[in-house]
Amino acid sequence: MTEKYKIYLSEDTRSRLINDAELFEFTKKDETVNLNAFLKVLIVNYFDQYRRDSEALLNSIMADLTGMTSISDKDASLLADKIVSTYIKSDKVSNSKNIAVTLTVSGSSYDIIRIIENNMLRGTSLSQYLKDMFNSYLSIPRDRREAIIFKDTYEDIEKALKTHHIMTFTTTSSERDHSFTVEPYFIAPSKEEQCNYLLCRDIRSQTPRTFRISRIRSAFVTSDIFEIDENLQKELQEKAVRSPHSVSATVSAVVKLNKYGKRMFKVITKNRPIVSKIEGDLYYFDWPELQLEDYFKRLGRDAVVIKPASLKEKLRKYYYYALREYSK
Repeated sequence: MTEKYKIYLSEDTRSRLINDAELFEFTKKDETVNLNAFLKVLIVNYFDQYRRDSEALLNSIMADLTGMTSISDKDASLLADKIVSTYIKSDKVSNSKNIAVTLTVSGSSYDIIRIIENNMLRGTSLSQYLKDMFNSYLSIPRDRREAIIFKDTYEDIEKALKTHHIMTFTTTSSERDHSFTVEPYFIAPSKEEQCNYLLCRDIRSQTPRTFRISRIRSAFVTSDIFEIDENLQKELQEKAVRSPHSVSATVSAVVKLNKYGKRMFKVITKNRPIVSKIEGDLYYFDWPELQLEDYFKRLGRDAVVIKPASLKEKLRKYYYYALREYSK
């Protein structure tokens, strides 16, 4: 069964939902953002949690009201609902213009919509209920929102972590027919990106790897068990705290920043490496080489790598080939 519904969202809510859909790579064949597919997954994966949280909030307010006054349970319920609607679900009273969004549901998402229509509306419209649900979702930190959208993947990974089982999966950033077989060690959030990463060992290459969980597809927990490598576990634990999105080898690096580079280093905070010490224009780092490379590509001529030679050569080649293409 497929059904279409028209819901009304504020510009801000719609924009933020699109941002999540884009970050989590919900796209159509033409590579544009597939907001409808994203919202269907959100409704299915978040409905139970939203319902429980909403009921817990109302019950808590009711308990406080009946505990402090002689108000009846019925009146306390009505007042609690009004308090939540007026003061907590603030999108109702915002001045933001509402935008109509057509939501096409089928399968599990259709079943959830029918449950909402038959049991949850309590005098409000389906559009308002979904708007409140989406705003509640957006109030959650992004790393936890990622766990909601990719609920099945998280559950598989957590099961493998607890039982030390080998996993297989594909990713959106690799060839379609290429799968990975790994020994999972940690799930770690990246503070700058607000995403979560699986830190593991690739069995084929016997090297540590990291995968953004929102890019993992077709996760499968095998029946094979692996033994924890304590040295690798310690190494990955350190990476999990410092830079879970990069498990490349740590190097001692020196980068010379001019005054513009220093200004940019303060401003560009995403995935910024931690400075070990500063001596005038020289900034010292003990950080994964790949992350240093990715970060300082953004600073251009205002940041010049002094050492190590390997990092300096990578940046030199990057700018050399860019210049060659622009000079054609």
